[in-house]
Amino acid sequence: MSDAGEGGGGPVVHGFPHLDAVRSAITAVYRRLTPDGVHAYATSLAPAEAAFSDVDDLHLGAQRVAGTLVRHLRLPQARVVVGFRRMEHAASVELTAGPEYFIELNDRFRTHRRDIGAALSHEITHVLLHRLGLELPDTRGNEILTDTVTAYLGAGWLLLDAFRQDAVSSQKLGYLTPEEFGYVLAKRAFLFGEDPSVWFTSPQAYTAYTEGRAEALRDLRRPPLTAAGWAGRRRYARDRRHVTDHPGAVQDPSVPYAFESAADGLRVCFACPVCHQRVRVPVRGRTRARCGLCRAVLECDT
Repeated sequence: MSDAGEGGGGPVVHGFPHLDAVRSAITAVYRRLTPDGVHAYATSLAPAEAAFSDVDDLHLGAQRVAGTLVRHLRLPQARVVVGFRRMEHAASVELTAGPEYFIELNDRFRTHRRDIGAALSHEITHVLLHRLGLELPDTRGNEILTDTVTAYLGAGWLLLDAFRQDAVSSQKLGYLTPEEFGYVLAKRAFLFGEDPSVWFTSPQAYTAYTEGRAEALRDLRRPPLTAAGWAGRRRYARDRRHVTDHPGAVQDPSVPYAFESAADGLRVCFACPVCHQRVRVPVRGRTRARCGLCRAVLECDT
């Protein structure tokens, strides 16, 4: 049994407290699906596919949206049965061998129908990860993985759009913060050249996306990438000189790169800005490297 978290009126956590786990989840997706598998999800779920009108039949509408998500997540063999009951969490899914999967949604979705697609997207991604054998042993880590994969594979913008807040109440679905959802959606947007911000109906979701996008842009502008800013390049050059002049010296763990000695000379190790797999490049000035995991071509000045 797997549950989806819900922030239904309590204080909403902001910022990037799970960023390392999110980046590890993106790496895990590439390792399990391969780059070709990730690119099979190049088209995001369209808003019309998750639309749910108040005049729609509750159960038939939920089944329709669930079926759409099953197809989007490339689970043609999975039949999802959706029910409603009183519960603490937003939703839960029973992960069995199939061919049917049973999802229960919180009773409040009977009247908050526009968020049914968001709740279902998380639960059906649990089904996908279960079939892929991509699961973590601890509950919170597994939920962060699920949120990240939902967003990275094109259905998770629904989860961010379910974030709404006013002077007296707030609602948030999922375990990631709104800004972390924005970060993952921006990473996906950079990869596939899309703009998910046009789909948001929630002003708070749009703001969170812009903040997450700014963090994702910083991944693309860290040394030794050529897009790094002046201050980063200057710090990188200073650290490189220090390691060259003092072999074996302790390096600052707060910087996004590390120098290593090799038989053919000094190398620099850093995270791929796309999949966060570690990349090692010889220190020899301007060079082009290819990530061995996601195949991204990286322009570097080492």
